[in-house]
Amino acid sequence: MIHVYVGPTLPASEPLLASPGLRVLPPARHGDLFDTAIGGGDTVVLVDGVYHQAPALRHKEILAAMGRGVRVIGAASIGALRAAELAPYGMLGVGSVYSAYVSGEIDGDDEVAVGQAPDGEFGALTWPLVNLRYVLGLAVSTGVLNDDRAAGLLESLRAVYYPQRTWAAVRAVCRRQGETEFADWLAGQREQDRHFGDLKRTDALDAVQTALAGTTAATDEAAVVPGWETAYFRRWSNAAVRERVDGLELSTEDRVIYQQVFDPGFRERWAAYLEHLSRLPADGGPGLPLAERLARACGGDLTADRVFHPRPDLRDEQTVALLLAGETADDRCAVARYADALAWARRSRPGFSTAAVRDEVARDLLLRVWRCPEEEVDAEASARGLVRAASAVDAAKRLVPGFLEETEKRTEAAHGGR
Repeated sequence: MIHVYVGPTLPASEPLLASPGLRVLPPARHGDLFDTAIGGGDTVVLVDGVYHQAPALRHKEILAAMGRGVRVIGAASIGALRAAELAPYGMLGVGSVYSAYVSGEIDGDDEVAVGQAPDGEFGALTWPLVNLRYVLGLAVSTGVLNDDRAAGLLESLRAVYYPQRTWAAVRAVCRRQGETEFADWLAGQREQDRHFGDLKRTDALDAVQTALAGTTAATDEAAVVPGWETAYFRRWSNAAVRERVDGLELSTEDRVIYQQVFDPGFRERWAAYLEHLSRLPADGGPGLPLAERLARACGGDLTADRVFHPRPDLRDEQTVALLLAGETADDRCAVARYADALAWARRSRPGFSTAAVRDEVARDLLLRVWRCPEEEVDAEASARGLVRAASAVDAAKRLVPGFLEETEKRTEAAHGGR
């Protein structure tokens, strides 16, 4: 399967994108390559992406895809930029824009950036600088401009903020600099060919053709530099893991956090997880009983949860099975309700985010659920894999809207029953 991320550079209606075996997707954003539909042996063609209106696709997400045997081709837009940065690690770049980034002829993100229509079609509303650079070169080659005038126009067009670089803005810059001949020439060329000068489009088509031809070899895992999977990447990947259970589409991370906060027996679950890690180290080292490992490392301090706090990999089935061993069907329904309450808070309160939830509100939730003195919250959080009180408070913030909603309903029911 070939997964193609396009938008303003190539519309989804492009005939080539109707080829068998192609899955056409909107511009890529952070988290998209964690999609479980993208498997080893597949190809990703990265053309367009977002980075202004949503978090951009990170380099390590691409490395992770290549590490599991996905071919990744980049061209034209953010694909060309990422390919130039990740070519040493196995990403394939295609086209003139990619070559210009590699050679150093261009280096800015604004070279390929365009304003995108907010209608779900993602059409380009503005001209990318790389296309303007190209048509200015064509104008020089045909005698419409000389080198100095073209360079002056390019600098003036570069000064226009990319979401404002519309065709009207291009014409206005040309008029201001006395280059109406060039503007008229360009308008005439565009009337004859609406894709005139669209270097990005040409590159994108070449990238899709390359993928269809199957001329790229599968990424060698050895090409992906070891040690790149940082705590940040683990956080992103955990946030992307979802599973359908009991007819509910649930975030695995939400399910684990719910257990960490609400399961009275989660201390035992966490201890079992630490024992599992000690006996089967991820780095392939020798396995040891946890007590023996801690005795060697800490001079006899056997308080495991105070010694280390690994971030679980929720892509690992055994890890999830250990951490959710106490989960019930009622728990999963509660996770769904809490997720709905959080989504409603985000929709109904402009600017709402979990970070905006007051620390004291989340801390009060923990104190009410854990029923421990405030001075023991640190120890309780540590024993539940939440590291310390501050981290537990941050994790619990996503539960606050649902918890308050359920508390209010219980209070109303109690008053109604009197």
